[in-house]
Amino acid sequence: MSPRPSGTELVYGLDPVRELLLASPGEVRRLLVCRRRGVEELRELAARAGIPVEQAERGRLSRLAGTEAHQGVVALCRPFRYAELEDIVGRWRASGERALILALDGIQDPGNLGSLLRSAEACGAHGAIIPRDRACGVTPAAVKASAGAARHLPVARVTNLSAALRELKRAGLWVVGTDAAAPTALWQLDASLDLVVVIGGEGTGMRPLVARQCDLVVSIPLRGRIGSLNAAVAGAVVMFEILRQRALSATATSRS
Repeated sequence: MSPRPSGTELVYGLDPVRELLLASPGEVRRLLVCRRRGVEELRELAARAGIPVEQAERGRLSRLAGTEAHQGVVALCRPFRYAELEDIVGRWRASGERALILALDGIQDPGNLGSLLRSAEACGAHGAIIPRDRACGVTPAAVKASAGAARHLPVARVTNLSAALRELKRAGLWVVGTDAAAPTALWQLDASLDLVVVIGGEGTGMRPLVARQCDLVVSIPLRGRIGSLNAAVAGAVVMFEILRQRALSATATSRS
C-alpha cells in the first residue's frame, strides 16, 4: 500500500513549501513536519491559513517524498492545476507588457523542468507550455526544483505543441526556437517582439514539426570546447538575454 494519500500531490523542501504557503495556501491540505530548525515559520504560515499541521518522524517523511532530501517538511496538496493556453494569452494581454512565453518540447527530467520554470518566473514570463505526452509533467520533484516558481507561473499542458504554437502566432506572437547549429546568434534576436521561446528536449532538441513553427532559430555562441549547453541552462540564457535587451531598451527610452 502506498504511503501517499490518494488524490494528493506532494511538495517538499523548506523553500518550495514556503513559496507554496505564501502563494497558494488554499492548495495545501495538510503539512507534515519533523523537529528541525527552519520549520517554525512554516508552522506559523500554515496556522494562519487554517492548514492542519502534523508532527511526523523523518522516516515517514522520507517514505512519503520518496527521498531523504525533504528537509523535514512535506505538504500534502491538491493535484497541480494546469492552466489553459487562453489563460496565458490573457495574462500577457492584461499585463500590457511584451510577451514572453516559454514552450518546452519534450523535457524529460523534472529537475530541468523545474529549473526552466524557475528561470521563466524570474524573468517575468507570462506562462509556460509543455506537451501532454512524452514529456515530464509538473511533478513534486519539478515543483521542488523550481523552488516554488511552478506555483506562481501558469503552466499549460497541451495535446499538440505545434498546434499551440500556431495559435500563439495567430495571436500575434513570434516563435523563436533554439538549436546549437543555427547560424543566427542569440544576440541578433530582436527582443522588442512578443516572443515565445522554444527549448527542445534533452539530447534530441526540437522535433521537426515544432521546428517548422519557428519564425527564427537562434544559437548561443560558445567559446569553449563543449558544443552545447544543458536544456535548462540554455533556456535561462535565452530568457535572460531577452530580459537584458528589454531592460536596456526601457532605460534608453526613459532617458530620451
